[in-house]
Amino acid sequence: MKQRALFLDRDGVVNEEVGYLHRSEEVRFVDGIFSLCRTAVGLGYRLIVVTNQAGIARGYYSEADFHALMTFMRAELRTQSVELDAVYFCPYHPVHGVGVYKREHEDRKPGTGMLRRGVAEFGVELSESVMVGDRCSDIAAANAAGLRQAFLVCGTETAGCDGEHLKVDSLAEVERWLLAQG
Repeated sequence: MKQRALFLDRDGVVNEEVGYLHRSEEVRFVDGIFSLCRTAVGLGYRLIVVTNQAGIARGYYSEADFHALMTFMRAELRTQSVELDAVYFCPYHPVHGVGVYKREHEDRKPGTGMLRRGVAEFGVELSESVMVGDRCSDIAAANAAGLRQAFLVCGTETAGCDGEHLKVDSLAEVERWLLAQG
């Protein structure tokens, strides 16, 4: 069986969007994320978080702060029997970055670098994989990488997004789609 992945944007998909999240006391998990992840793993998907982190680029918090928060979040996910295979992040921003963080980078969505890292690290077959995001950049990255399906969680992008995707109001809809696909 080909190795497939469920790629998850972090802010707005795994956790509720709070704007430059970097403190554990602000973490609130999105309804349905635990069940979606457990179902995906049961169906043979790797769980990979792919997240732009402009807050690092802008100097709002450090890479160490990001890693500490992810250590906390991974521990919380484990209490719900969810183990992430990888967390890839892009700390760069071409316009608003400061110092070494002000630059373009292939990892910054809509770039496909983080998705291709899943290929390199786990042998993921992108054409069998799925992305769940809440921004047009997530959809664009999924489409550019040739993912099987991209889902846009409604609420963040009020004008809608170009590209192939399914709009969903909840993660339960993504979970039902995965189960229907087998």
